[in-house]
Amino acid sequence: MREFRRVGVVGCGLMGSGIAQVCARAGLDVVVAERDAEALAAGRSRLVASLDRGMRGGKLTEEGRAETLRRLAFTSDLGDFADRDLVIEAVAERRDAKALVFERLDRVLADGDAVIASNTSSIPIVDLAAVTARPQNVVGVHFFNPVPVQRLVEVIPTQLTAPEIADQVAAFAERRLGKTVIRAKDRAGFVVNALLVPYLVSAVRMLESGVASAEDIDAGMVLGCAHPMGPLRLLDLIGLDTALSIAESMYEEFKEPLYAPPPLLRRMVAAGAVGRKAGRGFHVYAN
Repeated sequence: MREFRRVGVVGCGLMGSGIAQVCARAGLDVVVAERDAEALAAGRSRLVASLDRGMRGGKLTEEGRAETLRRLAFTSDLGDFADRDLVIEAVAERRDAKALVFERLDRVLADGDAVIASNTSSIPIVDLAAVTARPQNVVGVHFFNPVPVQRLVEVIPTQLTAPEIADQVAAFAERRLGKTVIRAKDRAGFVVNALLVPYLVSAVRMLESGVASAEDIDAGMVLGCAHPMGPLRLLDLIGLDTALSIAESMYEEFKEPLYAPPPLLRRMVAAGAVGRKAGRGFHVYAN
């Protein structure tokens, strides 16, 4: 079976930096792209901080940290992806932004058999495949946050994806990255978010209607249902802006009221209270 050795990651935010890290730790040649020098520096710092946490936790040696960094290159020019055989897009959860990346990658990649994958949480993969001349080589590969810790990856082929491409990407995630793969149909939300989003937005509606405080809602699910984290704190971790985009995408596709974003969620995003990355969301966080 074909193996991917030269990986590109577009986007070095929370998800992109994590994907780049696990690929580099797996011994792969990784190039990471961001939109400009400032975003690239922030992404590199985020990645280095994650490696440092791994060292402090005893999960990574100093030599392993240095070796991982040696396998990483950073750029703001997608032209540097020409020799990649697999590129994973991890930009903002917006259809227009992702489609633009796919169009550019399709023109840049020299190998006509190179695979373009999206880490989208909810956008139908076929919408992204349609803007390329290689829809048979486009697939969804949805990692979970934090990528270095979470074991799951959803692999999502479209009606146009060649079966062998989906198999190759699944084998890559399992054998090379050490992840557990589940396969999903190409429908907004896939498996995990189709189940998770109604639960999360229900918690926001409960808070919005004054049934209980954010602290009590979270404590109820942690202590009453043995969840590792309450729904509102989980939303803060995901990012309220990202959660809003996911809910909007799912509601657009299915028109199911359970997916509809509550007004409170929209207001908090408009106010910049988007969760841990902003220092405040449903809870307040130290810098």
